Amino acid sequence: YQRRVRGRLFLYPMETAKRRIQNTLSHILDSESHKRNVIDRASTLIKIKNEPRERVPLKWNGWGFKDTEFRKNENGQLYLSGSRYEFCDVELPHFRAWMEEALGVDADVNLPEASVPTSFPTPIENRDFLKAIEGSYVAISFEGIERLSHGHGHTCQEIYDLRFNGTIPRIPDVVIYPGNHGHVEQIVSSANKYGVVIIPYGGGTSVSGALLCPENENRMIVSLDMHEMDKVKWIDSENLTACIEAGIVGNDLTRKLANAGYTLGHEPDSSEFSTLGGWIATRASGMKKNTYGNIEDLVINVTMVTALGTLIKGPNVPRMSSGPDIVNSVVIGSEGILGVITEAVVKIRPLPEVRKYGAIAFPNFEAGVKCLREIAYRRCAPASIRLVDPDQFQFGQALRPGTEGLLSIFGEKLKKLLVTKWYGFDLNQLCAATLVFEGNKQDVAQQENLVYSIGKKYGGIKADEANGKRGYFLTYVIAYLRDLGFKFGFMAESFETSVPWSNTYLLCKRVKDKIRESCKRLGIPGKPLVTCRVTQSYDAGSCIYFYFGFLFKGVKDPVATFSAIEEEARDEIIALGGSISHHHGVGKHRIKWMKGSVSPVGIQAYCYNTRVVFFLRGHL
Repeated sequence: YQRRVRGRLFLYPMETAKRRIQNTLSHILDSESHKRNVIDRASTLIKIKNEPRERVPLKWNGWGFKDTEFRKNENGQLYLSGSRYEFCDVELPHFRAWMEEALGVDADVNLPEASVPTSFPTPIENRDFLKAIEGSYVAISFEGIERLSHGHGHTCQEIYDLRFNGTIPRIPDVVIYPGNHGHVEQIVSSANKYGVVIIPYGGGTSVSGALLCPENENRMIVSLDMHEMDKVKWIDSENLTACIEAGIVGNDLTRKLANAGYTLGHEPDSSEFSTLGGWIATRASGMKKNTYGNIEDLVINVTMVTALGTLIKGPNVPRMSSGPDIVNSVVIGSEGILGVITEAVVKIRPLPEVRKYGAIAFPNFEAGVKCLREIAYRRCAPASIRLVDPDQFQFGQALRPGTEGLLSIFGEKLKKLLVTKWYGFDLNQLCAATLVFEGNKQDVAQQENLVYSIGKKYGGIKADEANGKRGYFLTYVIAYLRDLGFKFGFMAESFETSVPWSNTYLLCKRVKDKIRESCKRLGIPGKPLVTCRVTQSYDAGSCIYFYFGFLFKGVKDPVATFSAIEEEARDEIIALGGSISHHHGVGKHRIKWMKGSVSPVGIQAYCYNTRVVFFLRGHL
């Protein structure tokens, strides 16, 4: 038996050789147990029937499905068109009046928007690259409108440019649709060889400016659309894991797993359009993270194609100590700058036996924050618990259908109690938390009792379950409201942060005050919309979403003004101990705060460690 080590030849007796081989393989392969494990594993793997995804037309200059938007009916009242949501084609008799009174809009105004462009910049074509990737994709497109649609995300600034200017400064030169991991490897290696830029594209829902092409980029830019890679490759019913391609859209993923009796439990607000790969790349968070975790809690392994080859962790184990975690420390949150994610192994759970909705009304926002803090402290939070401030509560109530009154969130008995002031509620300070419970029947019942008892401790009253459900699903409908605002000359946006519990209430108050102050100083007409909600709870703090908007009629440069106000609000957040982002990521939109977020040394260490990781992966 011979072995060469560092150029020197070592000779071993045959018995020594046998012993070394046995010792090396003993932890991997015991003949009988290995055969048994292989058989057992095969019996627990479930193959999923991956039917072709439904191709639904989306808007080129706004949010969501092409057939879904807020419109006025013959009575001049607003409703949501289409049939995709429970609230579609239902008149909202209170909404127009609320917009006119609270926001100062003129709902009879309908600002003209730019037509669909018919001419586009001539694409830059790298012939060597295009020849090298022939056959390594399902589809390729140089069509102008497709390139434009892949060249932006959904920040307010990007959509404003599309709606009123009809274009953006720089768009991708080509859109390529890979069909498998091998395609991505060939495309990335060829791009690296021939000097081509790749921007990975999932659902296009980014609100960080990540999809915007650098205006001065003279190289060919490829938008690599991952939608064709949308298969659930296998489900392991014993280990409760699944291997899923990165291009799958959230709702398709939910449906395919549910058909097999499982759930990932990850439901971001954008789940109708965003993809698994996008969630991983941005370190996303879902509405039901209290039960299922954030994306970093769900991902076991990731396959990512880099310029130096394919990056993948070792075995699919729950935890390992082998230096910095290549998945959590490098891949998750990398935002597409290090490579293209092609698939992931994730944790799954059996479908919950019970799903129940609920709501708690609080006399004021501070009481609600204190309640959420105790629920987090006692670790009894339902799958989702989200607290809206009084202004957002009024906003949500304005979206109620039919003849329901402001107190429709409560049952009849509680309406009477409130009307007679038995609880001393000031309706202008009233706010509410919407709840989603998931699990088995007994656990959910116990959790409900505990959560509602904590709510009562802080002056909360259990509210109507139907309204809790409606409040939860309004998340998907509200996304269409920004486009409606543009029609009336009102621009709005949301942004988020994470903050310790000790500063949660203070930060909410101070940031809203700061936005109002900025609007006044910059001469914004009318009263701006400024509201917030606490969307996620942790042991040590919370996630807060802010919504703000203003009338831009008469404002010289609405986009620049809007950006200035948003930046001042972010500076206030950071001054109060908040983060630059809880789950939207950095992109180009928040890059100016990155150094302060992780320190200059942190940025250097990140860049250095990333280079080391890829060097080792490519050369060991």
